[in-house]
Amino acid sequence: MIPLTPGLRHLTRKSLALLPLGNHYSCRELNTATVYSTPVKLAYVSYESTKEEKNHSKRPPILIMHGLFGSKNNWNSLAKAIHQKTNCKVIAIDGRNHGDSPHSPEVSYAAMAEDVVHLLKDLEIPKAVLVGHSMGGGTMMYTALNNPELVEKLVVVDFSPVGTSPSLLSMTKIFQAMKSVSLDGNVSLSKARKMIDEQLSSSIRSLPLRQFLLTNLVEAETGKYKWRINLPALEKNFAKQIAVFPKVNGKRFDGSTLFLGGADSDYIRIEDHAAIGKLFPNAKFHYIAGAGHWVHADKPTEFLDILTSFIDEKQ
Repeated sequence: MIPLTPGLRHLTRKSLALLPLGNHYSCRELNTATVYSTPVKLAYVSYESTKEEKNHSKRPPILIMHGLFGSKNNWNSLAKAIHQKTNCKVIAIDGRNHGDSPHSPEVSYAAMAEDVVHLLKDLEIPKAVLVGHSMGGGTMMYTALNNPELVEKLVVVDFSPVGTSPSLLSMTKIFQAMKSVSLDGNVSLSKARKMIDEQLSSSIRSLPLRQFLLTNLVEAETGKYKWRINLPALEKNFAKQIAVFPKVNGKRFDGSTLFLGGADSDYIRIEDHAAIGKLFPNAKFHYIAGAGHWVHADKPTEFLDILTSFIDEKQ
């Protein structure tokens, strides 16, 4: 029985066969797992038309960042739909330590926001609409508060800069569950996902959540698997750097802001609206009925309509 636990840094491909869940390899570095310093170059995918309507051709693009354990792939269908409805270029990104982006031991909203700023500069984008879910929402808030000149509008999906949701703190059990799984022998990816799903089910009852987590299982070598997220760094920094939004020393973002939450979620509390308003004076709040923390997945049609209407509003 081979435990699927994170390996040491700088593992060679040969040693990875014995420790299949070692650190993530970038496409540019196949021989060793490299630890990157801040900022990192983020992986992204762009949704755009070859021919844009003249009245939309100069509109700022929309930059979307996923939440904890997510990736740009989670937004594939919605990103296409957002582009079609707004005719704006849509860029979905992988945050550091997620998806196809490089790994780094440094995990903080300051570092992740710096990654976003560098991506905008690399792509020569002077201003963008920033959209982020959960951890991605925290990253986009920090970006807007510290670099308001780069932000056209801000959309924060089910995350708050004030307080911490009890549901968010319960995510620590997910780290434990992902670290504890193991595989016996060489198996296909579909078989591996089935086996690991069965193991995760003992502590994570939600099938949709398990299926979401399993999108992070990738093949390192034939029959050998790893979590593509940087599990050790995320777990180490979760309580102090991800679950809690940092103090910003009196800074505020005066641009148009939408806090879009699930009515069945406790992440954006109504009693915190006033405190949130001190950071984001022009904030609007909207809750989607029947949606939990994964608002965009629970109610995609409603989410799409509200998001695009806000983006299309004239300031």
